[in-house]
Amino acid sequence: MRNHLPAWVFMLILFLPTLSAGAADLKPRRPASSDKCPVCGMFVAKYPEFAGQIIFRDGTASFFDGSKDLFKYYLNLATYAPKRKQQEIAAIFVTGYYTLSPMDGRKGWYVTGSDVFGPMGRELIPFENEAEAREFNSDHKGKGVYRFPQVSGALLKGMEQ
Repeated sequence: MRNHLPAWVFMLILFLPTLSAGAADLKPRRPASSDKCPVCGMFVAKYPEFAGQIIFRDGTASFFDGSKDLFKYYLNLATYAPKRKQQEIAAIFVTGYYTLSPMDGRKGWYVTGSDVFGPMGRELIPFENEAEAREFNSDHKGKGVYRFPQVSGALLKGMEQ
């Protein structure tokens, strides 16, 4: 008698490389010169030192001219992308202030109310670690240091005043 793998094991073996390849594709992308921020309409490529992006599970991406607009979009998908849900988001990238490199936005530390302005005025300034964020907050008259889940609509609204 021959040993046969169950059909589901065979299918899993076939599709496993495809699943892992999808995760590897979640690298930050460069916005094209035509990519506009869906919140404010500014051309994102002009502001690489502040740029952010949200990549969805279907491979599409939305680009932002700053972390503040990225959060406005993320917290208000019903307004900016009514057919989208937060569960569809595969990755969020922001540009680290000191590194000027893309970083995982969900792991970031954000400073509000500093004397550093972005393309749209007051900006959430992202950092990869707490020590850098707190030092920047002190050096640049910031009003607070927040983790990704702490950034709320009320916090963003307070930045507009």
